[in-house]
Amino acid sequence: MKPRLALIFTGGTISMRIDPATGGAIPALSGEEILALVPGLESIATFDLTDFARWPGPHVTPSRMLQLARHVQAKLADDLIDGVVITHGTDTLEETACLLDLVIDSDKPVVLVGAMRNSSELSWDGPANLHSAIRVAADPAARGLGPLVVFADQILAAAEATKTHTEAVDTFQSPDFGPLGLVDKDRVIITRQRTSREIIPAQSLDRIVDIIKIYAGADGRFIDQAINDGADGLVIEALGRGNVTVAALPAIQRAIDRHLPVVITSRCPRGRVLDTYGYEGGGRQLREMGTIRGGMLPAHKARIRLMLALGAGWEADQIRHSFESDS
Repeated sequence: MKPRLALIFTGGTISMRIDPATGGAIPALSGEEILALVPGLESIATFDLTDFARWPGPHVTPSRMLQLARHVQAKLADDLIDGVVITHGTDTLEETACLLDLVIDSDKPVVLVGAMRNSSELSWDGPANLHSAIRVAADPAARGLGPLVVFADQILAAAEATKTHTEAVDTFQSPDFGPLGLVDKDRVIITRQRTSREIIPAQSLDRIVDIIKIYAGADGRFIDQAINDGADGLVIEALGRGNVTVAALPAIQRAIDRHLPVVITSRCPRGRVLDTYGYEGGGRQLREMGTIRGGMLPAHKARIRLMLALGAGWEADQIRHSFESDS
């Protein structure tokens, strides 16, 4: 028997075409209309189709991500469903992928996919990407890998996938580790396995976590603003190995004194943060102050992880362990 897949359409460029009134691309195609433009799918699987939403990527909020995750969990709990494919806007796809990786506890494949070109363009990559994503979700080799992102025939771990280019069709990459495998015509080839995943049992995703970027000459004004506006936690996108300017230190200390979790990430696209440097504002001083190392996570993914941890009611030590256990 062919596997049965739940196809969840949420919008994004894969569903867009040029709107004559605005001259720009907007979500327009239903899931059924997209499927009709992808030949050969009936030979791979049967489908349970849901038109969940027609959101462009920037309209996907954390609460909508959690709503989607609960819908995915319900589909996975159905014994008749063998896997899930989700179409998603690329601007926030990696954040939703990160969230799903931290909340979905199932061996069944969950695959996110999208497009960089809309259906009004000759180079629309949506059909090919969707075909590959469905092939991966239907393949037994994808079981147990955790949520995945499939783009331009590359199979990426959801936790690692990052959008690296504003327009290129192979924009999604895993900069530090590379893909888990690839789709080659009718074959799904897995070349490496995932490391262990952590599941965070968040009940809500409504805690306020702000990202503050450090740059040459940055002070603590934005950090203080976040504290005064009621932030529940902060992610600092630091420099290099995880270092900040001297002028930002007092505000970081004020956040810690308020018992806010402060996660340090790096603006560098590759590598991890570590307490290598001992100068003022260096990673060692930040560590001694009580900040949390964000490992290899970029700031926007660290924010999702911290929001989930706070939504699960985790205490400071448990949050620290979650971020630092493999960093």
